[in-house]
Amino acid sequence: MTKRSLILITIDCLRADRVGYEGYSRPVTPFLDSLSRESAIFSNAIVAGAPTYFSLPGILASRHPLGLGREILGVAPGEATVATALQEAGYTTAAFVAGNPYLSSHYGYDQGFSSLRDFLDTPLPGESNVIAQPKAGLSNLNRRLDALSHRSRLAGALYDEVYFRYCQWRSQRESLSMDQLRRYPAANILVDEACSWLRSTARPPFFLWLHFMDPHHPYYPPDEALVSLGIRGMSSRRARFLNSFWNRGDVGRERLRRYRAEVMSLYDAGVHWVDAQISRLVDCLKQLHCWDNTVLAVTADHGEEFLEHGRRYHSPTNLPEELIHVPLIIRATDLRPASLRGPFSLVHLAPTLLEAVSVDVPARFQGRSHWKEMLGGEINAEPAVAECAEGSDHHLRVEDRLRPRLLAVRDNRYKLVIRFSDRTVRLCDLETDPEEHSPMPESVQTDQWVKLLKVARDHLRKSTADRNIDLVLKARVREIRKSVESAAPTPSSIEV
Repeated sequence: MTKRSLILITIDCLRADRVGYEGYSRPVTPFLDSLSRESAIFSNAIVAGAPTYFSLPGILASRHPLGLGREILGVAPGEATVATALQEAGYTTAAFVAGNPYLSSHYGYDQGFSSLRDFLDTPLPGESNVIAQPKAGLSNLNRRLDALSHRSRLAGALYDEVYFRYCQWRSQRESLSMDQLRRYPAANILVDEACSWLRSTARPPFFLWLHFMDPHHPYYPPDEALVSLGIRGMSSRRARFLNSFWNRGDVGRERLRRYRAEVMSLYDAGVHWVDAQISRLVDCLKQLHCWDNTVLAVTADHGEEFLEHGRRYHSPTNLPEELIHVPLIIRATDLRPASLRGPFSLVHLAPTLLEAVSVDVPARFQGRSHWKEMLGGEINAEPAVAECAEGSDHHLRVEDRLRPRLLAVRDNRYKLVIRFSDRTVRLCDLETDPEEHSPMPESVQTDQWVKLLKVARDHLRKSTADRNIDLVLKARVREIRKSVESAAPTPSSIEV
């Protein structure tokens, strides 16, 4: 009997409260909503870390993101992943990743894939003009004006506003469509490639991984998605202004809030487009008579903030629910529909999916399979841990990665956040304080403090004890080699 195929879909920046089956009122995900009625849905799926470079090792390699140290990015050379396990079991494997540089072969994500298309070599029209940001490329005169004006708060604010408007005026002289402004390939491009691979190359059993970037900023959804959602009057010019303003660091949250609804509409349309393309992918599987023998998992690497805590995008400065709580839906013919309420760390996803397709789980995976429990319609709830280096927005330089750890422990109701930079600990009751604005005093619910602090302590001890020095060294050697290769002059750059 042919083993079942597996498809894993990860959607960048998709937060749990933006899918219909989790209660969102806007009809953003009609296909996933319909699929949820024949699937297991996890209402408390928690990422292993955020952003992407802290999340994906948990999803693909079943490893906590700091398990190899804060200086290591991606999957280490020779590290076991769901892809390597399936490839060793005889699966045909392929991945299509929408231009996220942290999910490229540079960081080991090609391991286990016969083919990985990351689209990083695909130039996108208008990319350099995506966001007209103040102070990007100032002339010498403007640099002097900038320095002079910012001696006074009022004059500085006036200069910033004038310069922003000037950048907008200049950018609007060039008429670019949504497709030209988009920084990443849209979901339909990835699905086109995936369907072509399924028709021409894939032989069951196969493993296919798709990583969509449509909900990621800057938000430039296809016009078809805007029309389908009933969002009227959103021109590419208006979207360009919204993205530029939303990216400003010189204005307060109240001014930003004026545009929040419009920015979120752009984000919603990106999610909506991904949903429509997943539907196309499933149609392709049905045409190829693969659907009934395929396990499908759809989740996200992290969520996105829209000023809920005064912040935008997904910088991990406090690991709020908007970042770590994501959708997770798993569909298989022998899996009865169920709503699984307990917290489920995405560290457990890879071993669960491997058992679902009857492939051995690598011994070094830190998560464990919940497949048998899922077949019974419930899972044994256990607290989920999410971690990162605090405020880590860019990780291209090793020295920028060595920031203090930020750790969250989440159970069904309570959430503990430990900030190692200032040694503060916060406990929130998500039932009475879902927005996490009123941490509980230590004198209240002492048993919850003790329980979650013990989970955090055990996690830290295990993380240190289980560190694989061999993988750490291999990852560091790879990074040094890649850095040397990228710095080496090419023949075309050498003057003769």
